[in-house]
Amino acid sequence: MGKKCDLCKRVATKGASRSHSKIKTLKRQGINLQTKMIDGMKLKLCTSCLRTIDKPKRVKTPRKPALKAGEKIAPKIKKAGAKSAPKKIKK
Repeated sequence: MGKKCDLCKRVATKGASRSHSKIKTLKRQGINLQTKMIDGMKLKLCTSCLRTIDKPKRVKTPRKPALKAGEKIAPKIKKAGAKSAPKKIKK
């Protein structure tokens, strides 16, 4: 088996390095493969697949209902003791 990600099937890409005189030399840009045991199987995975495997599943939360035409958002009421007077310093 070659250098290929077992999950996304990504392989090396072809690139070119250019010298000062603009001569093109082709090179192979390999992917970052790591071996990992998942469910008892040894797999070769690229690092981008490893990051997405470790993420927890997202849970969608219900959205707030939209405002109807002509409705306004109620203003937030400030608490009475929110801003207190400056404290006096004893001498």
